[in-house]
Amino acid sequence: MSARVLLPWTDIDVPEGVEVAYYDGVSSPPAGLGDVEFYVLPYDRGAEPPKLIGQLPSLRVVQSLSAGVETLVPLLPEGVRLANGRGLHDLSVAEHALALIHAAQRDLPRWFAQQARGEWVREHTRSLADSRVLLVGHGSIGQAIERQLVAAEAVVTRVASRARPADGVHGVAELPDLLPEADIVVLVLPDTPATRGLLDAKALAALPDDALVVNVGRGTAIDTDALLAETSTGRLRAGLDVVDPEPLPANHPLWTVPGVVITPHIAGGSASFYPRAKKLAGEQLRRYVEGEELLNLVEP
Repeated sequence: MSARVLLPWTDIDVPEGVEVAYYDGVSSPPAGLGDVEFYVLPYDRGAEPPKLIGQLPSLRVVQSLSAGVETLVPLLPEGVRLANGRGLHDLSVAEHALALIHAAQRDLPRWFAQQARGEWVREHTRSLADSRVLLVGHGSIGQAIERQLVAAEAVVTRVASRARPADGVHGVAELPDLLPEADIVVLVLPDTPATRGLLDAKALAALPDDALVVNVGRGTAIDTDALLAETSTGRLRAGLDVVDPEPLPANHPLWTVPGVVITPHIAGGSASFYPRAKKLAGEQLRRYVEGEELLNLVEP
């Protein structure tokens, strides 16, 4: 089978007989894309690359390199299949989640500020070891985070959308009972009607004093105003790679709250991601050309 494909990188292994066009999501798309059947979306390039989906009349497959594809589903023409990047970000996001936890527990912003002032003032800090961690979201990324938490000798309680008692996984409906026992809450959730505002004012108020809230999923899972209210008093702390709204406005008060660490939605974009993404894209092209079932297909 021959096909024409649209790729974001020139160093993806492409099967013989496949004609390739390239679009990096930054420059303008090339002309003459009417016969493109397979489109690998440029990663983390904003709103323009997805708009191209509706302009490719021969399109059959869209390959996203992100795990979350909720914004792409409404853009798919009838008959076009969508595959996501499940697994590509697991280790990268897990590393970042642990980095946020360690930064907060070991008070790294404080020591960085002291370094800038040339001060040597010592004090013991919190720890991750033996902390009770509530891990909300137990897909492949959540499982990768759990492995690192267990290696750090934290005590992990798993939570998913539905309880799976045989696997030791609680349902999200049990959160009111679980939150008061958590030292750390880690959110790894997509943006769906069921997850928006999951940690609202009532849920945050249920956490014990000095608890740490970490979010590496989607910012909409937390009520930002409620989180600001709790962190501004120093009762709760936070490590956030995602926020709502995003990007966080430069004058937003959350930026300067002591005990809050913010990174600009970069958890999934480490160096380990790109070789894995290119390998997946090449494998998906091979499967498409040879008529095999694609990986990571998303059900409508």
